[in-house]
Amino acid sequence: MPRNFLETMNSSIRPFRYAGANSSLHCDQASLTSLAAKFGTPLYVYSRSHIAGRFEIFDRAFAHRPHLICYAVKANPNLSILKFLARMGSGFDIVSGGELERVLLAGRRAARRAVFSGVGKTAEEIDLALRTGILLFNVESGAEAELLAARARRLRLKARVSLRVNPDVFAETHPYISTGLREHKFGIGIGESHKIYRQMAKEPFLEPVGVSVHIGSQIRSAEPFGVAMERVAELVEQLKSTGIRIQYVDAGGGVGVEYVGFDAQDGKKRAAFDPQDVAARYAAAIDRALRGLDVTLLLEPGRFLVAQAGALLTRILYVKRNGRKNFLITDAGMNDLIRPALYRAHHEILPVVRDRAAGMSTFDVVGPVCETGDFFARGRRLQRAKSGDLLALLDTGAYGMSLSSNYNSRPRPAEVLVEGGRARLIRKRETVADLLRAERSGLL
Repeated sequence: MPRNFLETMNSSIRPFRYAGANSSLHCDQASLTSLAAKFGTPLYVYSRSHIAGRFEIFDRAFAHRPHLICYAVKANPNLSILKFLARMGSGFDIVSGGELERVLLAGRRAARRAVFSGVGKTAEEIDLALRTGILLFNVESGAEAELLAARARRLRLKARVSLRVNPDVFAETHPYISTGLREHKFGIGIGESHKIYRQMAKEPFLEPVGVSVHIGSQIRSAEPFGVAMERVAELVEQLKSTGIRIQYVDAGGGVGVEYVGFDAQDGKKRAAFDPQDVAARYAAAIDRALRGLDVTLLLEPGRFLVAQAGALLTRILYVKRNGRKNFLITDAGMNDLIRPALYRAHHEILPVVRDRAAGMSTFDVVGPVCETGDFFARGRRLQRAKSGDLLALLDTGAYGMSLSSNYNSRPRPAEVLVEGGRARLIRKRETVADLLRAERSGLL
């Protein structure tokens, strides 16, 4: 890793800094060395002030029009983070009954600001959402609309409905997180949507009041969002002419962040990532597309709010050489952070204690899981290290802990939330006993 990355991290991008006499990495004012000693490793560390700052940036970008930020719970569903965002006035984008249960624990009033997305809602999940009185169901198929109508009729509860339309817009991102093309499982083609809207309008317990769209995640250009919203705006006008008044336009999420400060191949510094500029460009693209439509805009950021607020702390177990390869084997594995194995995602890896005299070398950073795909980095230039040293994997606040698992019967990490110089445990480290508690060992 080019050394000057350590000197150029901007506080608006990441809350992690080297400080103190021993030049150790801090989250805000909290020493990561001290956090590892107190809470153990692997350990997820999040900055509360950073999450608040990102929320405010997003909120300000849309201050000129009626809007509601609905945090995408799947990015990081920790209850403490949900409660904190609820107090800031956030709504929530949920994709399962379990996520709705979490939002209910964050606050019943906050649950009424929830939008329910997802292609496979069950009758039980729909019933829970109806009884909760969520803001909006984002319906993704004609069959789902029929089931929702039947459940609402049975419970005698009216459901506000938005149809998730598929605008067939290509967004340059990883194919696993692209969702806006006609071959994807998500949404309904705009051409088909008119028929379903007319059918929903005839249902006494359905109230079609919204149009929803989501084209993918980790999108770095504002242009695809603008194109998608232009198609949504046309649909809103067409529906208005048939007597269906749309009150909400859900623009979805997907705004990308910068995971790497330097190109992984040549080490050259990329253009600076400015979150305020990113939010402003995104807002401008949507504003141009929606023109003068009289609607409340719903926005579903997840990664943009929490990704760069978090880091995964891990301790080096062994330094190993196989042939020409140098390995740093850590106590964190792909079960703790699967993004590099799943997407070949790049995360900056920093030594928690910086030692300029140590020199640099090239390593594969790998975990203890019994899979060749269990790696965090391959061929990465890093400070030379020894067993017991700590590393920090940056930008893991989104889709880190939320995608973790117990593969190899490995307990999941603890999580802490930092505010200033204080850190609070917001999830205890799992134990093997926790993993076994739900199982029955009797023989048939």
